Amino acid sequence: MAKEHDKTMDPEDHSQHAHTLTTSHYNSIQYCAKLGSRTRQLSSSSFASSLSMVSETSSVDNSQPEWYQKDTSIQFQKTLAEQDPAVGFFYTPRTLTILTAMLLMLVYVALTPEVDDTLTNVKIGMVASIGAFCVFGMLQFRDSLLLRPHPALWRVVLSVGVVYQLFLVFLLFQNKHDARLLFKFIDPSLGVPLPEKSYGDACELTRENMMDQVWDVFVLAHALGWFCKAIILRDYTFCWILSIMFEVMEYSLTHQLNNFNECWWDHWILDVLICNWLGLYLGVKTCEYFEMKQYSWQGLAEIPTLKGKMKRTMQQFTPKSWTKFKWDSTKSFKSYCTVIFILTMFLICELNAFYLKSILWLPSAHPINIARIFAYFMFGIPGVREAYQYLHDANCKRIGPQAWLLIGSVATEVLIVFKFGQGEFPNPAPASVIYFWAAFLTLLTVYPIYQFYWLPKLRESNVKPKLPVD
Repeated sequence: MAKEHDKTMDPEDHSQHAHTLTTSHYNSIQYCAKLGSRTRQLSSSSFASSLSMVSETSSVDNSQPEWYQKDTSIQFQKTLAEQDPAVGFFYTPRTLTILTAMLLMLVYVALTPEVDDTLTNVKIGMVASIGAFCVFGMLQFRDSLLLRPHPALWRVVLSVGVVYQLFLVFLLFQNKHDARLLFKFIDPSLGVPLPEKSYGDACELTRENMMDQVWDVFVLAHALGWFCKAIILRDYTFCWILSIMFEVMEYSLTHQLNNFNECWWDHWILDVLICNWLGLYLGVKTCEYFEMKQYSWQGLAEIPTLKGKMKRTMQQFTPKSWTKFKWDSTKSFKSYCTVIFILTMFLICELNAFYLKSILWLPSAHPINIARIFAYFMFGIPGVREAYQYLHDANCKRIGPQAWLLIGSVATEVLIVFKFGQGEFPNPAPASVIYFWAAFLTLLTVYPIYQFYWLPKLRESNVKPKLPVD
């Protein structure tokens, strides 16, 4: 009866019952009254725990980005499992099960006969160590903004990003000769100088010359690469600027890398107008499809037909929702700097691929180069999404881990190129290149001063003050 009386009692009558309560209980009821009707509905038996839960919930800012406030604890994962029991197995924590499976595999390795080949043991041990770290990251790292096909996938991507950054830091502390020997240790076919290849030897605009370039395997790689960039950046204009600027970078660095020496029609017709445009067009259309798509997710248990279940299974590999990127480079000085920074990072990441393979003697078609390109695609999807959230959401106070690692990896590669590139590129830059970049950088500096400082002042000075009306 006492519990029922406390539960239905009006907060204004608390003072009349204070003489029957202890001081601590009285203070608790007074605090409960201040929380409003939601707290008054809680039962007195669970008062203390409910009160602490309400206090924690009230401190969460719902305007924070999803990854910033998402609960990646076991309770959150069980909630996902309860929403769709048919796939609950994949969203229920299996930390102890996976740990047991991993330990059983290690027990098997410990009980098997030893291999006398030191090289094989070292390679297998390195791969197993990376795999164990990725398993830990898959289970314990926090989620990113991306949830499909499963949050665990993006935790593994983050784990691989950490491993790659650690490898780059290790490589930075080696000398050039030992770095090349390291890759020769990974693959004995490496460690030999690369033959120089130029694409600008036959620049006559003939059908035969164009067919030689069209049937190059890297033409397809160009189109596929720009499709991926469009998926990452989600902006047609931004991608076009990036496409043109990369060709400008190739022109500017021909004196250092011979394979940047291409014919004019190879630069602007085959690359920009055909390959890059095709990849960008398909990528932007894919973004538009995801942007306009109606997202309504049903659990497998709620779908009656086998065809519907199969369709829902395939949809698991599509985004759960889609955010259109609006970079707005001319809207504010911050947006302008954001676009310039991201554009620079993309260009540097592209150039790093050419410089690293030239310095470390890695052929273009080698699996290490292909793995690096694919890894950066996977890093870029959540990385740019987190960077966009950080730069455009005032409630986001820290940059996401994927974006942090992406910036760190690109910057560390630049340091490696700078260190190992000493003496590798003796040819000086042509005067025309120096003049062009001096003028271009001056324009990049003058434009924001005019757009965001002088122009607003001119507009304010042109506004005539209104005369008071009698």
